[in-house]
Amino acid sequence: MKYIVTASEMRRYDENTIEKIGIPACVLMERAALEAAALLEEQLGGKRGTVLVMAGTGNNGGDGLALARLLAEKKYPVEVWCVGDREKASVQWKQQMGILGNYPVEFTDTPHRQEYLALVDALFGVGLSRKVEGGFAEAVDLFNRLQGWKLALDVPSGVDSDTGQILGCSVRVDMTVTFGFCKRGIVLYPGCEAAGKVRIADIGISENSFFGREPELFAYDEEVTVLLPKRDKAGNKGTFGKVLLVAGSLNMAGAAVLAARAAYRSGAGMVKVITCGENRVILQQAVPEALLGTVQDIEESMKWADVIAIGPGLGTSKEALSCLQSVIEGSKLPLVVDADGLNLLAVHPELKAALAKQGKSGREIVLTPHVGELARLTGRALEECKANLPVQAKALSKALHATVAAKDARTFICGEGHRTCINLSGNSGMATAGSGDVLTGMIAAFLAQGMESFEAASAGVYLHGRAGEKVTEERGEYACMAGDLAEYATATDRRSRE
Repeated sequence: MKYIVTASEMRRYDENTIEKIGIPACVLMERAALEAAALLEEQLGGKRGTVLVMAGTGNNGGDGLALARLLAEKKYPVEVWCVGDREKASVQWKQQMGILGNYPVEFTDTPHRQEYLALVDALFGVGLSRKVEGGFAEAVDLFNRLQGWKLALDVPSGVDSDTGQILGCSVRVDMTVTFGFCKRGIVLYPGCEAAGKVRIADIGISENSFFGREPELFAYDEEVTVLLPKRDKAGNKGTFGKVLLVAGSLNMAGAAVLAARAAYRSGAGMVKVITCGENRVILQQAVPEALLGTVQDIEESMKWADVIAIGPGLGTSKEALSCLQSVIEGSKLPLVVDADGLNLLAVHPELKAALAKQGKSGREIVLTPHVGELARLTGRALEECKANLPVQAKALSKALHATVAAKDARTFICGEGHRTCINLSGNSGMATAGSGDVLTGMIAAFLAQGMESFEAASAGVYLHGRAGEKVTEERGEYACMAGDLAEYATATDRRSRE
């Protein structure tokens, strides 16, 4: 697990480290520069040539000046390009400039070359809150046009470190080394595209700096086997949970097939699919392991099940609505609601109210809306939901007393009493029909094996993304299909299997 911090959280932890723990600011700056120098040398692979450091006049610029000094000590030709009003420079910047004056570096107001061995962005860093304009915009534009391998210190200049939005313009780099903890803006779009690969450097600001106030956002980065439910070696098919899947309608059998396969591939012992009669043969052929039932069987099937999942390919007919009413009002089992189940909830406030009441009473509930479904459920504009996805997801989670996995290029998982999980796994190959059906089956299987709702949703989303990564490693992002995701749902890598 890794923490993802805002600018204000990072400032607090920085201050705590300096004022409460007692590590001087100059020591933190030196460690940041040392980490950046080591990374730069690693990436350059022994090559020699001129390195350009673009330095602003704040503390991020101070990091850049300290890095320039360390590179000069290692005999790299260094050109330092200072941008901004030196009279308004920070105290630490002035200290670093005073030290750097004793080293053989070249200072310039305009870069002398069109190509460098490497270029370092140390213009703004964390906390930029206004549009990049004037001479700063010109500097960013020139930096982007210069040739060479590019590294940003902490956050690429021009990227909002909280939202990932581009503030007018931004540098685009090959890699960003961020200090202490990962910043939100370099994992959110479009900021993550400007940041390139991200490396987190330990400079002495650690969990000890929280003093009881942890960051709101975290992400998984564990191996698959760490997050999977533990298997009882003496267990049987009943031990690993019975999933009741209410899914599929006429001409929509595929959604039920994908969800059922994913549930089995994620460890569920038994899966029963409630669907229309027209899908029976298709399901028997595609998922022969699954039990089958009809709408008329739903009440008896709920007595059999450990977990219920409803929605994939279900449609919004009267029969589908009846199914949703049954699983909400007629059961207290853990429940996953996706796709058409969410669309029905959005237009039936009485069912939302009943679901909220059950959630408040302790029923484990997971909702998996994409941005459009979230907008319908909350009554907010689509643009507002997309721009404030974790805020809107958290509000819905609180209103319904449920775990909400709000799906987008970055999915946010929110649950009462939990910090928010952001998913960083996956890729564009997963933007394909049926991908969400696979996720529903995975989460249902994890619930059936004893995970609580927030844990099941967070692990499910992360492992779903890891499955996408495994598929695209073998087939490429263009060739990824939802059926592939189901097959790789909890696959460990080959080395783990060996």
